[in-house]
Amino acid sequence: MKKVFAAALLAALAGAPAAFAIEPIHGSITYGGQPRTKLLKAPVGSQVPHQFYENGYDYRETYVIQPDRSLKLVDRYIVQVPGGR
Repeated sequence: MKKVFAAALLAALAGAPAAFAIEPIHGSITYGGQPRTKLLKAPVGSQVPHQFYENGYDYRETYVIQPDRSLKLVDRYIVQVPGGR
């Protein structure tokens, strides 16, 4: 019984990172897929900041350049703009 529980726990933990991944929203660089152009001069692992305004909120996102030159969304926070824009 302990082995079954341990196997179930390992399987659940293996899928956990995908469950907590940040999904792109309208305005994100990767919304609708990866951009057509690749950042070829930036080193792998570099952070790319992105800021946009949507629905009265100021969104700030951070991407990391992956080894295949794609962008991975790793952080997002929202700043409410007083009174909107």
